[in-house]
Amino acid sequence: MRIGELAQRTGASIRSLRYYEECGLILPTRSASGQRYYEESDVDRITVIRQLLAAGLGTAAIDDVLPCMTEPSTQTSLLTARLVQERDRLNEEIDQRVATREALTRIIEVSPELS
Repeated sequence: MRIGELAQRTGASIRSLRYYEECGLILPTRSASGQRYYEESDVDRITVIRQLLAAGLGTAAIDDVLPCMTEPSTQTSLLTARLVQERDRLNEEIDQRVATREALTRIIEVSPELS
């Protein structure tokens, strides 16, 4: 499929897809005229990339993680340590957001009602 169709199917912008390619996260084939062509499996790959980006992982970490998702034997102890660090960072961020939400709830509960 061409880049426009991949963008449409994944919700990623064409600019984002080109950036993912620049980072080595996706590797389209090219026609003789230089047009990018993507495989059906790239749809799922883009979905995972976007989920990991939304979770706060950078493209370098994602580049390390993606091979492990399709071939678990490629995971190393160093990568596991890095993933644990990322998970712990996310847990801390979640805890902070929950605390903020609870503080807002307490403020709302004692505030005058909206008219």
